[in-house]
Amino acid sequence: MTTDNLTRDLAVTPVTAAPVRRRRRLRASPVLRHVLFIAMVAVALYPVLWMVVSSLRPDGSIFTDSGLWLDTFAAENYTNGWNALTHPFSTYLLNSAVVVLGAVVGNLLACSMTAYAFARLSFRFKRTAFAVMLLTIMLPIHVVIVPQYVLFAQLGWINSFLPLIVPKFLATDGFFIFLMVQFIRGLPRELDEAARIDGAGHPRIFLRIILPLMTPALATAAIFTFIWTWGDFFTQLIFLTDPAKYTVPVALRSFVDAQSDSSYGSLFAMSVLSIVPVLLAFTFGQRYLIRGIATTGGK
Repeated sequence: MTTDNLTRDLAVTPVTAAPVRRRRRLRASPVLRHVLFIAMVAVALYPVLWMVVSSLRPDGSIFTDSGLWLDTFAAENYTNGWNALTHPFSTYLLNSAVVVLGAVVGNLLACSMTAYAFARLSFRFKRTAFAVMLLTIMLPIHVVIVPQYVLFAQLGWINSFLPLIVPKFLATDGFFIFLMVQFIRGLPRELDEAARIDGAGHPRIFLRIILPLMTPALATAAIFTFIWTWGDFFTQLIFLTDPAKYTVPVALRSFVDAQSDSSYGSLFAMSVLSIVPVLLAFTFGQRYLIRGIATTGGK
């Protein structure tokens, strides 16, 4: 090899080695990202898995063993927890189902009609009303719970499901109104104009055209309402005083109070049962949930 060839090879080698190292780093980066994501998921799921495993452990070994391996199997925690309170746990599951069903139906009906009015109708003080609606999203529940309690007490609704269901039929959840307004605004107005030429009014346009196209937004509102209402503890604790009308979150809190021997195994067993409906709702509605948030009807 001549001196010129050697010099040329030495000059080319650093130039060609840099892209090779860059390609190796690009190939390694997806692997590192996946490892990081798996580690984050494991950290997030560990408390849930520990609760499931603890529901099958004897009370004496729940807080002494932080692992996920079962040495002893205590399936009686589920049977004991089911009948641990004044009423069977099925009573509280049924109460939660009634409240959740009423809240979901109320939000879908009231919020969809209110959103259609904001998105398609023209009326006085429309911008002001929309701004006030957006401001209600920023109010925490602790600010309005006292006036609500006074009002519902005067109506004689305390210790009933009415304070938890009736407000949903009055479009009190501004978040879902805003979500549906944005969705309807993405729908082509040519659909409304074509229906209006055929003689359709606003009720028919809403029921026959807009509402069927709002399926992703309605599904998103239904899933969020289900999850938030099922896990709502504070509001249900305020308005429900009769143990026979307790919902699942309030019953779980009462479960701790009622167990003088601190039967945490039974408590965890009922907690596992209480999260099953939420997991099912999210699993089967995940597709609609993503579509409702990330897309609009016109796309």
